[in-house]
Amino acid sequence: MVGLKPTDVPPSAPVKFLSAGTAACIADLCTFPLDTAKVRLQIQGEAKPVRSMTVVQYKGVFGTLATMVKTEGPSSLYNGLVAGLQRQMSFASIRIGLYDSVKQFYSSKGSDSTGILTRLLAGCTTGAMAVTCAQPTDVVKVRFQAHVTLMDGSKKYNGTVDAYKTIAKEEGVRGLWKGTLPNITRNAIVNCGELVTYDLIKEALIKYHLMTDNFPCHFVAAFGAGFCATVVASPVDVVKTRYMNSAPGQYKNALNCMLTMVIKEGPAAFYKGFVPSFLRLGSWNIVMFVSYEQLKRAMVLAQVAWESPF
Repeated sequence: MVGLKPTDVPPSAPVKFLSAGTAACIADLCTFPLDTAKVRLQIQGEAKPVRSMTVVQYKGVFGTLATMVKTEGPSSLYNGLVAGLQRQMSFASIRIGLYDSVKQFYSSKGSDSTGILTRLLAGCTTGAMAVTCAQPTDVVKVRFQAHVTLMDGSKKYNGTVDAYKTIAKEEGVRGLWKGTLPNITRNAIVNCGELVTYDLIKEALIKYHLMTDNFPCHFVAAFGAGFCATVVASPVDVVKTRYMNSAPGQYKNALNCMLTMVIKEGPAAFYKGFVPSFLRLGSWNIVMFVSYEQLKRAMVLAQVAWESPF
C-alpha cells in the first residue's frame, strides 16, 4: 500500500472543501511556470508592437520559459502566484470539494450507482459556481502572467492588491468579472474533463480489480483526466485568456474575440499553447488529485483521533 489507507469513515463536505483548496494550491506551486508559459503562448500574435518595446517571440514550452528567464528574470515565471493561490483556495474548494455533494444531490434517492449525465451535471454546476465566486482572482492572475516586465523594471501593477484596485478603477468593478461567460464555459468543460473522467477511470480500475484505491490508481486516473481536459478545453481556454487580457474595447465580447482569432490567425490559434497546457494540466491533475486523496484521509484520521476518547 502506497500512502495512507482508505478510511472507514467517509470524509465530510468541509473536509473535502478544505482538502481540495489545499491540494490545488500545492499543485499550483509545482506547475505555475508551465501555466505562465501557456498564457504567454496563447496571447502571442494578439498584441500590437509598441515603438519603445521589442516584441518577444516565444517558441515552445521550454523556449518560452528560457526566454522569460533571460529577458525578465526567474521571478517572472511566478508572476501572479499570489492571485493564483487565492484563486485555487476559493475556486478549487468549490468546484472539486463540493463535486461529490452536488453529485449526491442530483442522484436518485436509493440509487447505488451514479450515471454519467448526473456526474456531468454536477461538474458543470460546481464549475459555474466556482467561476462566479473566484473570477476576479483569475482575471488578476492572467494579467500578471501576460504582463511583460520592461527592461527598466517598470510594472503595470504594484502587487496583487494594487492590481484589483487598478482594474476596478480603470475598467469598473465589471472589469474584475471580465470573461466570466467564456470562463464558465471553459470550466464546465474542464470540470467534466477532469472530475468526471477521474471519477470514471478510478471507479473502473477499482471495480475490475486492476488497481486498488491507492497512489498508482490515483496517478493513472489523474493523468487520463488531465489529457481529456486539455483536448476538450483548449479552444475555450485560449479565447478566455485572450479576452481577459485584452485592452478595454479591443473585443466587443467573447464571441467577437473568437471570430477575430479565426479570421486573423486561423483555427490553429485555438490550440496555441497546447503542449504547455497538457504539461500543466497533466502534472497539475496528478499533483492535485494525489494530494487531495491523501489530505482527505489525513484529515479524517486526525478528526477520528481528536474525537475518540483517550
